[in-house]
Amino acid sequence: MPTQPIATREEVRAFDRYAIQTLGVPGIVLMENAGRQIADVARAMLAAGGRRALILAGCGNNGGDGFVVARHLAIAGIQTNVMLLATRDQEQGDAATNLAILEKLGLPVLAIDSPTAEVLRQLAPRLAAADLVVDGLLGTGTRGEIREPYAGVIAAVNAAGRPVLAIDIPSGLDCNTGRPLGPTIRATKTVTLAAIKVGFREAGAAEYTGEVILADIGVPFAKRRS
Repeated sequence: MPTQPIATREEVRAFDRYAIQTLGVPGIVLMENAGRQIADVARAMLAAGGRRALILAGCGNNGGDGFVVARHLAIAGIQTNVMLLATRDQEQGDAATNLAILEKLGLPVLAIDSPTAEVLRQLAPRLAAADLVVDGLLGTGTRGEIREPYAGVIAAVNAAGRPVLAIDIPSGLDCNTGRPLGPTIRATKTVTLAAIKVGFREAGAAEYTGEVILADIGVPFAKRRS
């Protein structure tokens, strides 16, 4: 079996630029490749029972991956709800494109940019109804203390005791150190993209990542200079 690549956040960013700018693979293709594989894992997690998924999305590519996951789960007949912790116009680029596709398909998306108390009020019934939560809130670029409303949402997800599938990295975990930056998602499984994040190998990280599954994005990983 080939050795799994391990990378820092800086190496992952450099690889993304290489794939898009040097190889010419459009970012939206990379996002589709990632999202479809994550959706496959989500379907397998739901196969034991349950047909309702809640996708939690933040701004940026992790949220965009979540939108792709939502679309493929809906295609599979899974009742899928999306909660975006931002306004629609805050999404840009490939993530905005995938959000627009969801909405044109008529899939339910709640975009909310409100005080934490209102976000949690809207989250509670969706979380209670979910058989699986997909965490697409924060990505590998996260540094510094986790702020509201993310901190409150993460705490609520952990308290709910639902199975959680993290996209690339559990929200709140530092990519390079493997340490929590505040409230941090405790995932059942993490589908990490392109390379295992170096922080995952640190002591204590596994209690947040759960089982780690490595997914490719359609381009073989190679370390590149930032």
